[in-house]
Order: sequence, then structure tokens, then C-alpha cells
Amino acid sequence: MENIKKIKYFTGLESVEMELIKLYMIKKTLDKGEMLLVEGKWSDYLYFVISGMLKIFKSAPNGKEQILRIATAGDSVNDVSSFDHRPSVASMIAMNKVTLYAISRNDLGILMHQSNNLCMNIIQSLASRIRHDSTLVEELSSYQAITRLAKLLNGKHAGEETSVGLFLIQQDIGGMIGASREVVNRSLKIIEKRGAIRLKPHQVEIINKNLLSEIAEEYDDTDQGYPERAHKILV
Repeated sequence: MENIKKIKYFTGLESVEMELIKLYMIKKTLDKGEMLLVEGKWSDYLYFVISGMLKIFKSAPNGKEQILRIATAGDSVNDVSSFDHRPSVASMIAMNKVTLYAISRNDLGILMHQSNNLCMNIIQSLASRIRHDSTLVEELSSYQAITRLAKLLNGKHAGEETSVGLFLIQQDIGGMIGASREVVNRSLKIIEKRGAIRLKPHQVEIINKNLLSEIAEEYDDTDQGYPERAHKILV
């Protein structure tokens, strides 16, 4: 269980604390496409991703997905339900083979009573999640799709450093930036034409990260010159 040291909840804990935590951990594996949790369903467990990628999303009545985030190694999932004792706020599905460790709500409470360091790590982790969600709402409401796409490809999605955008299919990219697959495809071609990326079969190669950042700023909705500049680029 050496990998649990990389989990954000357990960063910097003493060896004695880590050994105690290991006693409560349950290992779980998921195959690609297997659901971990369904929105609105109950779960008594908090999960930690050890390897693989877990898509966390909400579904609209029309079936459209809004991806809240992609959880990777070191991330925790189902935090909200674990602390407020209510159903899961989102669905979670494995994007590839995923390995997780789980701990029950009751066992987590026992550990928190025994470790102030763990409590502080949890507070910091949840605060970081709130900041991420706040930034995501701002990006979805304030920026054009091409701005959100450029930010995602450049590893700066919703205020977080991440490389997940390089490993997603266009449908999932659309779910993360709140755009249709067609809009994603069109935006990718625009960015490629500018020389920031190169499109390959099932892959996006970043050629110029600085240019990618410039493109994100050019298409920023808050720029009063946006309509004219966008017209010049798209024509």
C-alpha cells in the first residue's frame, strides 16, 4: 500500500498514522466503462484513486453530460456524501482500468478523531475542491468554448494543473468544457490552423503552449474586442 502516501488526504502523515490508516483500507478495481457510483444513490464509502482515470459527471434530463472533473491518482471521490450522509451528487465511471482504495464513513470518523493532521489535510482538500468548482462555474459562464478548450489542452482547467485533456476523446472534452462534440471538433481545427497543436488519430499533440495560452486570451469573452478579432480568425 505504498501508493496511499500519494493520496492528498494523507500527505505528510507520520508512519504510525499511515499504518493505522492501512488497517481500514479496502482495495477495489474497476474495468473500463464500469460504474463506481450513480448520481442519487447511496454509498457508505469514500474512495481514493490509486491508478487510472475516473470520470465524475452529472446528467441532464436530455442525456447530456457535464463532466465535473477527471479524478486521477491521489484524488478522493464521493467526499460530499461521506461527510453529509446523503446520496451521491454525481455519477462516476472508469475511463480505463482503475484501482481504488475505499474506507467506510464510520472508519473515517474514527481516524479523524485520532489524527489532527488528517483533519487538516481533509479541510485543505475540500477547500481546493470548492475553489475548483467555483472556477469551473466561472469558466463555463464567462468564456467561449474555444477559450475553455485552449485552457484544458494547456493543462489549466478550472484553476488546476492537469494533463487529462490530452487523454480524452472529443465527446468527453465537450463534457468538460460544456460544448457539443461538433463545437470541440471545429475549435480543435481552428487551434491547429493557428499552429498551437497538431491533430493525430486519437491524439492531440501540443506544439506551442505559449501560443495556446495566447489563443485562450484572444477568445476571452470579457475582451470587448472579441467579436471583431474572432471574425478575422474564423473567416
